[in-house]
Amino acid sequence: MGKVAAKMKVMPQSPEIDLDELQELLEDSLPEGAKINGFERDEVAFGLVALLPTVIVPDDAGGTEAVEERFMNVDGVESVAVENVGRI
Repeated sequence: MGKVAAKMKVMPQSPEIDLDELQELLEDSLPEGAKINGFERDEVAFGLVALLPTVIVPDDAGGTEAVEERFMNVDGVESVAVENVGRI
C-alpha cells in the first residue's frame, strides 16, 4: 500500500497562540495511520506564523481529507490548506 506526503498549511487564529502547543495538539489529533514528518513555520503577516506540517498518510484513507477535518477541529486553528501532495 502506498503512502502520500502532504505539505499542509495551518493558520492559527491569532499571533498569541503558542505554536509549540498547537503542534502537539495537531499531532494528537491525527487519524490512525497518519503521522507528521516535521513542521516548518512561515511568517505570514503582523506576527502571525503559519505551521507547515508534512503529513504522511496511507494512500487508501481518502488522502488528506481526514487529516484536514481533524486539524480544523483543533482549538486555535483558523484554517487548513493542502499546499502540495506527492507519493512516497
